Amino acid sequence: MKLFKTILMSLCVLLTFSSCAGESAKHEKEREAMTNPSAAEKQDAENGQTDGTAARGKLLYMGHASIRITTPEQKVIYIDPYAGKGYEPAADLILVTHDHYDHTALDRIADRTADCRIITWKEALVKGKHQTFDLGYATVEAVEAGYNRNHNVKSCVGYIITLSDGVSVYVTGDTSKTKQMPALSEKHIDYAFYCCDGVYNMDLAEAAECARLVGAKHDIPYHVIPAKGQYFDRKRAEKFDSANLLVVDEGEEIELQ
Repeated sequence: MKLFKTILMSLCVLLTFSSCAGESAKHEKEREAMTNPSAAEKQDAENGQTDGTAARGKLLYMGHASIRITTPEQKVIYIDPYAGKGYEPAADLILVTHDHYDHTALDRIADRTADCRIITWKEALVKGKHQTFDLGYATVEAVEAGYNRNHNVKSCVGYIITLSDGVSVYVTGDTSKTKQMPALSEKHIDYAFYCCDGVYNMDLAEAAECARLVGAKHDIPYHVIPAKGQYFDRKRAEKFDSANLLVVDEGEEIELQ
């Protein structure tokens, strides 16, 4: 009888120990998961995402033809610096469409990363051929611009910037309708900016025609008036005749998706 009680007590002790060891291992795994996030979670944290969703790029319209894009990796791209506010973040890439003063105020970008790259129309258009630049966090494709008395197609470009998540942004630069625009519909562009001041470039009607040719998901009017102390006119922008019209105010930042 005593032997039976001894065996029974030993079994109880063994079961209790096993249960405690199992709970301990479970808690250890939970602590490990909390203190050692997955690679995806680490990337999200680096990109400023803490809710498990993928990081998105952002676009700040600074006025006139000036734009700032922040990629999902937090790389900063400035396009045609000149107008507005928002030049504080250090530049990783600066794009310039042509040599007019209202597109080339590079001195406004005081902070630049050590490997900041500047791509102007000179690098983007070599011996009559439009260049493409793969930067890892974005691909930049130069396209035609010009075709009016103020802008020569040989010394002006537009850009299609495609971010690492596939979102694409087309900036026409200063231009009228180009021969290349119908072919751009095959690229399924997400956001397209069209100049439409009607003085130095095409007017609202021609810009709307260009928008129909390109067929982007969102058509955004910019460079809507000449740069003479004023950099945006919302009432004029709202007259842009497009079913996909997206009016972005001067100083407004949107999420790219």
